[in-house]
Amino acid sequence: MKTFMLHLIRNASTPANEEGRYLGHTDEALSRRGLEELEYLTTQAQYPEAAVVFTSPLLRCTQTAKIIFPNQNPLVLNELIEINLGEFDGKTAAELEAYPTFADWLGGKPGLAPPFGESNEEFGRRICGIFEKIVEGIVKSSTKSCAIVTHSGLITAWLAIYGLPEAPMNDWLCPPGQGYSLRIMPSLWMKAKKLEVTQSIPIFKSE
Repeated sequence: MKTFMLHLIRNASTPANEEGRYLGHTDEALSRRGLEELEYLTTQAQYPEAAVVFTSPLLRCTQTAKIIFPNQNPLVLNELIEINLGEFDGKTAAELEAYPTFADWLGGKPGLAPPFGESNEEFGRRICGIFEKIVEGIVKSSTKSCAIVTHSGLITAWLAIYGLPEAPMNDWLCPPGQGYSLRIMPSLWMKAKKLEVTQSIPIFKSE
């Protein structure tokens, strides 16, 4: 049976990541550390090839995509953007303690959203919709290998929902600039909407 590969890659580091600030739609470029991370990873490890590369519109993802896949022209999809954090964006957890809804939002209370932001339910509908369209497009077009360069929030949510082995979001956290390869088996996808997580990426040359 024909199978296909989908590679999920997290953007490299930004100043907000290094300062412990929540980062949603704020459009930060990669930090010097983030650029150094990618230089190290692209020289000391191997990313999989991809016939098609999709990316979030935010600069930290488009930069990451172009560095990892310099010969590709990534396709920007607005639905791949990180969750809209509204007034929480750019703030630390300590700063957000002043918001009465922060603790409940952090705990995943249903229907709760940051002020002027996106609820977890809205976020979930958006990212599941685009993920399923991408997977079904890969199968329909018989594209052997694709990559999505996006944010940690999307990757961990997708793997918790669609990944095998099944595991909670926190188990799928990965360092900046890294991610996972997934095998698409059309029969399994049609039956259960599940993908097999095959390995962490990139693969280091010593492995």
